[in-house]
Amino acid sequence: MTAQPGELRGAPDPQGDAAFGPLLSKVSILVVDDEPGIRNFLVRILGPRCKRIEAASDAAEASARLDAQHFDIVILDNLMPGKTGVEWLAEQRRIGFFADAILMTAYADLDTAILALRAGAADFILKPFRSNQILNAMARCLERGRLARENYVLRYELRSTSDHVLLRERLIGESPAIRAVRETIARVAPLPTSVLLTGPSGTGKEVAARSLHALSDRADKPFVPVNCAAIPADMIESELFGHARGAFTGAEGAREGLFLHARGGTLFLDEICELPLPLQSKLLRALEDRRVRPVGAEREVPVDLRFVFATNADLAREVARGRFRADLYFRINVLQIDLPPLKDRGGDVHDLAELFMQKLSRQLGMPAVPIGAEVRAALAAYDWPGNVRELRNLVERALILGRFPELSGGRAARGDAGEGPASLAEVERRHILSVLEMAGGDREEAARRLGVSRKTVDRKCALWGA
Repeated sequence: MTAQPGELRGAPDPQGDAAFGPLLSKVSILVVDDEPGIRNFLVRILGPRCKRIEAASDAAEASARLDAQHFDIVILDNLMPGKTGVEWLAEQRRIGFFADAILMTAYADLDTAILALRAGAADFILKPFRSNQILNAMARCLERGRLARENYVLRYELRSTSDHVLLRERLIGESPAIRAVRETIARVAPLPTSVLLTGPSGTGKEVAARSLHALSDRADKPFVPVNCAAIPADMIESELFGHARGAFTGAEGAREGLFLHARGGTLFLDEICELPLPLQSKLLRALEDRRVRPVGAEREVPVDLRFVFATNADLAREVARGRFRADLYFRINVLQIDLPPLKDRGGDVHDLAELFMQKLSRQLGMPAVPIGAEVRAALAAYDWPGNVRELRNLVERALILGRFPELSGGRAARGDAGEGPASLAEVERRHILSVLEMAGGDREEAARRLGVSRKTVDRKCALWGA
């Protein structure tokens, strides 16, 4: 029994349409059916609601369309000339097809349903059907896919450091160094240009990457951070590019990788210098072709991504040592943004300390520890070898102890020429004068940055003859 176009009438449910309309408007759909009436009906119903819809009359045409571009959902008839929909779907799953498939059939036998599920069909629609049935099936697919992607990405969010949880998309501070970084990010964010973030560990490269994403036209799409150094070498290819069913021992089902989960958004590859050399070659091809081949798959999958890379290593030196591909280095080094170390950011250390104190005290449920003038002077005089991450840990330690511990090492514990420890009065003098210099001699502004009154600054300057 085949369905006639006249049997497919039925207005969509307005409430259901409103519930998942925003999701549907962003997806691409492939309709595969040998009956022109059904193809035309589905194109007419779904076309105004989705981003893109295409139709194929048989399995061969459908395969060609999948080779050319990505589709989020395939609506597939089972009984077609030459090859059934279930057979075609099982074949596509084997060679690397990850999208949801909704199978249409006029025969509601149990065997067909079991075969469809085994082949990887996400839903099953009986002919004849009404338009709201196909819309509801798509809604279920889209919601399941959204939850699966969010869950997969969340695992990497939870593994990453806690710095970005507090700072998120904010680059805190008013020092000239960090202002220059913010200005560069604002200029490049709307462009599709790949960005390389460099700087010592703990300077906030992931925060800068999130800021790039937040200011781009991809802000409503996923931001997926990946620490290349944290994934075992034998797993990183599968984690990044995904794998087909049976690609290796234990691969009981096909799985999308992080490249596909970040589709439409931003993929942040941190510690890129730690990527194994064989994977560097595959990454280079993905960057050039904007296509990835999952492990064990025969088909390459198109991806639409913004790439942001980060490293604390000197990549040019790594290239000279043979540890990093020269062609990949030149491919990712389109625009380099260097994150300054905390010791070069002047009064930003106080703004960051206040932010961490405010957030962590709420997070830990403990009273905030005052950041007085002596503590502020010590914070400003310290070298911060661990940068922003070390400052965050110091604030957490202060909350636990109920006081700020002494900072050993750095400018806070030695004279200018390294001739011995500086007194607290000398540390205070250097700090106030350095902040005054950064404020261009404006004592009112210097007092604001120091968190003291203008009279205090005037009195100290008179005492020192400054």
